[in-house]
Amino acid sequence: MSHDHAIDLSVTWLGQTMPGCLYNASGVWCREEDELEVLLASDAAAVISKSATLAPRDGNPEPRYCRTAMGSINSMGLPNRGFDYYLDYARRYRYGSGKPLFLSLSGLSLDDNCAMLRRLAEEGLPAVPEINLSCPNVPGKPQLGYDFAATAEALGAFDAAYSGLYGVKLPPYFDPAHFAAMAEILNRHPRLAFVTCINSIGNGLVVDIDSEAVVIKPKDGLGGLGGDYVLPTALANVREFYRLLPGKDVVGCGGVKSGREAFMHILAGARAVQVGTCLYHEGPGAFARIAGELAALMRVKGYRRLDDFRGRLRTL
Repeated sequence: MSHDHAIDLSVTWLGQTMPGCLYNASGVWCREEDELEVLLASDAAAVISKSATLAPRDGNPEPRYCRTAMGSINSMGLPNRGFDYYLDYARRYRYGSGKPLFLSLSGLSLDDNCAMLRRLAEEGLPAVPEINLSCPNVPGKPQLGYDFAATAEALGAFDAAYSGLYGVKLPPYFDPAHFAAMAEILNRHPRLAFVTCINSIGNGLVVDIDSEAVVIKPKDGLGGLGGDYVLPTALANVREFYRLLPGKDVVGCGGVKSGREAFMHILAGARAVQVGTCLYHEGPGAFARIAGELAALMRVKGYRRLDDFRGRLRTL
């Protein structure tokens, strides 16, 4: 998949080797089976499904997504086809492609998440669950990842419901004490193999000066920020959890629109890198472009493999 035979962008983790390091962030290009198939045929190195709830959901009223000069704001509200739809796709997925399939789970309760994990365990499929602890866009449902006691309880329940390796998608944290507290909880769970940092920065507000109004309808205009807005916060979370979670992998997500941001995420410690807002705006062709730019940047710097610079961010 690398655009350059001398440059190796492959990633070995979770007991397998992916052909590259880039794939979609859950929520983008992954709600419908035909979208997932387009991702699989693209230069994405893996595929992750839309965050599934136990029952299908229409999500929040439109307009619920807005492109902005610095990225995006959204309050989608977990529109998805329901867990059974994605489980059925996982049964038929072409695992021989060398591209792992991740199933994003975002139950509206702990019982829902555990029910989905038990179903997945019963199927014995090689799909890897990424449990979303961080959806900021469902009215009345707080982000689990900001409640440390509830997160600790949930992870114990996940361990009981599912016997394989799994990951969690985390909200952004902003305080060193919170990084440390969450890491201490995560480190208690050996089969929690990776964390994805970060979900969108929740409950931002974008104002349109011409109309003197907000730009999305749900929650009176509050929504999750993506794109350029979130890159520094995403990098901070990747670097801190890379330091604090020895033996676990960190997946970088947030603000990746070129090879440069992908390089930054890996330099900060990311094992693999997800693309969200850029994928929404550009489509799956973004993966080939970003991979090519990353390979070109690595050549200029004299790096041949991602391991040559992963986690080697210097401090002053």
